[in-house]
Amino acid sequence: MLTCPDGHLSAATDYCDVCGAALSSGAAPVPPAAAPLPCPACGAPISARFCEVCGHDSALPAPGRAAEPVAGRADLTAVLPESVAPTVEFGKSEQDSAAGESVWVATVAADHDLYQRMLARKGPDAERVEFPGFYPERRIPLRGNDFLVGKRSVSQGVLPDIDLGIAPVDIGVSRSHARIHVDRDVLTVTDLGSTNGTSINGVDDLIPPGTPVPLHSGDRIHVGGWTTITVTLEPV
Repeated sequence: MLTCPDGHLSAATDYCDVCGAALSSGAAPVPPAAAPLPCPACGAPISARFCEVCGHDSALPAPGRAAEPVAGRADLTAVLPESVAPTVEFGKSEQDSAAGESVWVATVAADHDLYQRMLARKGPDAERVEFPGFYPERRIPLRGNDFLVGKRSVSQGVLPDIDLGIAPVDIGVSRSHARIHVDRDVLTVTDLGSTNGTSINGVDDLIPPGTPVPLHSGDRIHVGGWTTITVTLEPV
């Protein structure tokens, strides 16, 4: 093939196939493309800077140990030299840590048995408390250390982490009823001097106000007229 004055490649020798310009008899033929060189890392033929097989940068010094050429697509980690093999590592300690992580979860539910016990002992709000017809469970991950249990009051500046003021409201729950404290896998609950008190695991005896009481996964915290909070330690 010849090159016309405008740089087009032409198979014809008299006029350019592209623009029609006259070709001189002295037009120089286009030199054939150079043969691809072998990759210094894996030996595969390359026509650019980076090898399409192993990714080696030909601008870098040749690696000390070359790998065998690869035919077709293969597992590169099995054929690349150590100097250019890709490294994808996940620290074992990080994996083990992630696998072993857990978080406390508070599940809030309406407890009819608690409601009946409250009526039987004639609690302070027994005449006014009504059991809800529908109350969907709420799961609240306890990510942190201290969690206030109560009912939200913007005017009083009370913003509970576990807000029991969401309708339908248990009127037996105080604004600042109790506090849950988390220290890794240890969890405690403290009654904050609430009107109706706080009990645990179906026992009617109230826990003493201001005293942290340790809990275990699966324990139930009873507050108000019918609200039970079950705490569980669950894997992440």
